[in-house]
Amino acid sequence: MFFLKRKKKVVLSSSSTGDRFDSKQFDKQQSLKQQLDENLKTITSSLGNSNDIIIREIKIGTNGILKAAIIYTDGLSDANAIQEFVMESLMIDLNDIPIGETIMNESEIMNTLKSYALTVGELKEVKDFNMLFTSLLSGNTILLIDGAELGFIIGNKNWQQRAVAEPTSQTVIRGPKEAFTENLRVNTALIRRIIKDTNLWMEQVELGTRTKTNIAIMYINGIAEESVIKEVHARLNEINIDGILESAYVEELIQDEPNTPFPTIYNTERPDSVAACLLEGRVAIFVDGSPYALIVPTLFVQFFHSPEDFYQRHWMATFVRLLRFFAFSISLLFPAMFIALVNFHREMLPTELLVSIASQKENTPFSTLTEVVVMEIAFELLREAGLRMPRVIGSAMSIVGAFVIGTAAVEAGLISAVMVIVVSLTAIASFVAPTYNIAISGRLLRFGFILLAGMFGLFGIVLGLILLILHLCHLKSFGIPYMYPFAPFHLVGQKDTVLRSPLQKMTHRSSYFSKNLVRQHAPSTKEKKSKGKT
Repeated sequence: MFFLKRKKKVVLSSSSTGDRFDSKQFDKQQSLKQQLDENLKTITSSLGNSNDIIIREIKIGTNGILKAAIIYTDGLSDANAIQEFVMESLMIDLNDIPIGETIMNESEIMNTLKSYALTVGELKEVKDFNMLFTSLLSGNTILLIDGAELGFIIGNKNWQQRAVAEPTSQTVIRGPKEAFTENLRVNTALIRRIIKDTNLWMEQVELGTRTKTNIAIMYINGIAEESVIKEVHARLNEINIDGILESAYVEELIQDEPNTPFPTIYNTERPDSVAACLLEGRVAIFVDGSPYALIVPTLFVQFFHSPEDFYQRHWMATFVRLLRFFAFSISLLFPAMFIALVNFHREMLPTELLVSIASQKENTPFSTLTEVVVMEIAFELLREAGLRMPRVIGSAMSIVGAFVIGTAAVEAGLISAVMVIVVSLTAIASFVAPTYNIAISGRLLRFGFILLAGMFGLFGIVLGLILLILHLCHLKSFGIPYMYPFAPFHLVGQKDTVLRSPLQKMTHRSSYFSKNLVRQHAPSTKEKKSKGKT
């Protein structure tokens, strides 16, 4: 009874607190008022008298006949620009204009300020508090005039930000060394600098009821499919969340299938990679505050491609791609194959190798399945510890930890030496993948194949592969089959999948992504003959 009464008391107190909070809520959709004092009072009370909100009341016009207020957020706005281009223009340069004496109409006053006084590039009108608060907390400056039911939004955002630097997760030997930053405008400008086309269109939406995060959608008009663009807008409009802190929020909320270990949306920090996808007819999504752009639609083979594939000769690019697919297969199946061969199919191993493995297993107390699972978990712990530790000691700690633990476990007779080799090769192969999220998928599925191999041997591995292929063929990314161009098979798409054809032969785009299929015109017969003669 005591706990029941205590619980009831807490509920009543929380509801009463909610009523008090609701009674103080302010309708942000309402329009600005004519009285400047009432507008300033509403702003200060709604923002809780925060001391980083700077309100500077001034007098403008002939003999200072009009009252005005300049409002900005300290740390987000350019204070020097406010001083030189806003306050100085209003308080000094405006004295020569007979504002307040001959011009008494509200619209004429605002037009005079816009035409003669405010020497800034970005200038918009604001009529309601919702737009005022969003602009103010985004770093813009607000100008309010006494007697006017509207004000001005002056664009002078200026906050500390990270400069454009080299990519940290998608490095290349040859190619651009630029990566996105957390600033949305910097990211879109990097794409504009690469693709100087009037058909590169950008649309902007706002997500997050409290964070009000700006989301930019970029695509090339005439190349991207309109159905994909409409689907992107539809999924973004369905998002109703209080905050968007990173592009991963948007990625998870708009993906086709959340219950899959495979990523169905591609993310990258490289502007050249985004530009290449835009030229293929895909759509890029930028989130303010995130250095990673999202690309839709996405294919399975795309996660094994690197921008450097087109910066090297096509033979070398093809070899490296084959190596990536082979490494992914090793990281996914190698421990499971070892378990199946040692426990169920010993006749498939050479006699010398089987004798060597059996001699090592004589002194170990655990089964092969237990050794693999324990070693894989231990390596995952070392991997995560190396990532979370400070960079100075993270790599050294992971290497020393793996060496010390592996050597000590073998000498103590807890695991066999061949098991250390199997786990080490599997770990090395998992690092070959050019994208981090596809490597995570292989790490998760590896444990499933290990269990299937431990119970059914090679038959379990084959069963797992069949289920995995069926699952991949079932997935879609914004209406596009995830396993395209393998399933469904498309001949033109095969030129840039596992193999990388020469650029001269990649004359057309994929019909699944683009409505403008011609990428480049093939040289005529006469041109080929002239090249042969020269």
